[in-house]
Amino acid sequence: MHLLLETLPDGVLPFGRIPVQNVQPLVDGGTRPAKSVEHEEFTVAAQVFREGHDAVNATAVLTDPDGVDRHFPMRVDNAGLSWWSATVAADRPGWWTYRVEGWSDPWGTWVHDATIKVEADVDAEMMLEEGARMLERCLAEQGDLQGSPLTEAVSLLRDTVRPAVDRLHAATSAPMRTWFAKHPFREMVSPSPAYRLLVERELALFGAWYEIFPRSEGAYLDPETGEWRSGTLRTAAERLRAIAAMGFDVVYLTPVHPIGSTARKGKNNTLNAEPRDPGSPYAIGSPDGGHDSIHPDLGTFEDFDLFVRAARRNGLEVAVDIALQASPDHPYVETHPEWFTTRADGTIAYAENPPKKYQDIYPLNFDNDPAGAYAEMRRVIQVWIDHGVTLFRVDNPHTKPVQFWQWLIADVAKDHPEIIWLSEAFTKPAMMHSLAKAGFQQSYTYYAWRNMRWELEEYLRELSGESAAYMRPAFWPTTHDILTPYMQYGGPTAWTLRAALAATLVPTYGIYAGYELMENVARQGAEEQVDNEKYEYKDRHWEDYEPGGAKAGQSLVPYLTKLNAIRKAHPALHWLRNIRFHSSEDENIIVFSKSRVLHGAEGRRDTILVVANLDPHATRGGWLDLDMPALGLGWDEQFRARDLISEQTWIWKQHSWVRLGPETHPVHVIEVRSI
Repeated sequence: MHLLLETLPDGVLPFGRIPVQNVQPLVDGGTRPAKSVEHEEFTVAAQVFREGHDAVNATAVLTDPDGVDRHFPMRVDNAGLSWWSATVAADRPGWWTYRVEGWSDPWGTWVHDATIKVEADVDAEMMLEEGARMLERCLAEQGDLQGSPLTEAVSLLRDTVRPAVDRLHAATSAPMRTWFAKHPFREMVSPSPAYRLLVERELALFGAWYEIFPRSEGAYLDPETGEWRSGTLRTAAERLRAIAAMGFDVVYLTPVHPIGSTARKGKNNTLNAEPRDPGSPYAIGSPDGGHDSIHPDLGTFEDFDLFVRAARRNGLEVAVDIALQASPDHPYVETHPEWFTTRADGTIAYAENPPKKYQDIYPLNFDNDPAGAYAEMRRVIQVWIDHGVTLFRVDNPHTKPVQFWQWLIADVAKDHPEIIWLSEAFTKPAMMHSLAKAGFQQSYTYYAWRNMRWELEEYLRELSGESAAYMRPAFWPTTHDILTPYMQYGGPTAWTLRAALAATLVPTYGIYAGYELMENVARQGAEEQVDNEKYEYKDRHWEDYEPGGAKAGQSLVPYLTKLNAIRKAHPALHWLRNIRFHSSEDENIIVFSKSRVLHGAEGRRDTILVVANLDPHATRGGWLDLDMPALGLGWDEQFRARDLISEQTWIWKQHSWVRLGPETHPVHVIEVRSI
């Protein structure tokens, strides 16, 4: 090898003795890490081959943070193209590496050649002696391990009293094959480069988020004065029990900072705010403080700490919204004007996303003083970590340098690897993917606008394919910024359907408060709610929807609670890369499944099959054509199909009939059980 290295130009990698090529997954040629979460299975693949006809084999190797190797035997997927793969998993968070080792397989070579020649009585004694010597080499390398059949096999191969074929069969028996499967004899081991693998905690992949505007939780209109009273962090904490009871994992707070007065937006985004209009919480900063402060109406850091403690008591983690922008009244405008973009007339540029204009917001500019701006943003993030925040939802990260995010997330992770970042980047795919590669664990997606079957299937194949090695999608049917025509006009069926799809297509999904009430009226000319909570208080009168209330039974709380319970009870729904699509004769009916073998449960498999009618206006029926092996079943098998939503049970097979829609249920979430 050293002779080859001496002859190659710098930067050109030599082939190993056994060539290993095109290792997958590989993010940007291996210059950025692949990602998984603890115990998540994913596929490592490569092309492995050698000269001539001797047997070749391959092993995927994961190396844990302590430097201990975990070996995973690979299988041949396509012999003609030399593709090998293995399903692997890392069992704890941290920085791992993965590589593929190609190796010469003397045992496999001998078994192949000896079987042909000995059974044909061609050079039989020579082949048996070569087998004995091969086993002796193996013993010399591995030692005579406890339970090893190799020493006895060597004696059998040289026992000329017995027929040659009997000796061959004894030396290639099932116990011998089992031994070599567990203790392979590897020669000429040729490793690929080792690539970085970042393994994170499960919440980075699987979780359910619930978004609130804290000022609305507990807000009310004073009947005597006709003026609104803001909710506080303490009144918002009173809502946590209900959020947790629905089965959510994360409570996400929109910005809690002081709000500027200059160019403050009024109701429905008007430029003429009334004196009592609270303004958009995304217009951050006032004389009361900036990103490291809490709006006086909401309370103090003592109140914030109380909120975090209450969340933890209810099994919730707290996410806060990080919007790196400032109102014209932010302290930064006076103390660090260089952190903004100044126009030719001397004014600071406000935010624009044509046709939208945000006169109340100044974007931060990271290029004029990167050292100072970077350091300040890092300080701000630490403030919230020190007060118990474990997740950050980042507003419009695509308007900031990717380089900044890579630095910030990596710097935070040095001391706080548990922190999770969600990217709210509705932008071009290249930027969305780059932010994920830069370190964001999760990303908002285009799910809200993918409504047809072909759109959803195409999108999910993209998300669960190569990009799943670094990008994890979060599906939100609506947000405080998004109310699509599908949700405006689809009626209750649309709201139940889109929640069920979001909760089962991908491991992480979220809803915005009020989803339970199906708030579907849009502001004219916009795909967002009328009387938007961004610009005013909202008292949803949650008590009216509780048992005994005036509107009891008119919310989706029981439905969302059931969805979250299903998700937690079925590990198959905790992963992304295991999604498989099936066929139906109606183009409006989407069918997909997720299946997972449960380790430590004697190989028991958890399989969920989802069938949904995407037309919210009509009940439709049709035949399904199920890929039975994808369900862990034989093509001719029947199975017990238990709908976890309606709790009905049927006996299904490959071709089964369904009828779904407003008249019945728009979606089946089926637990597949063998009969």
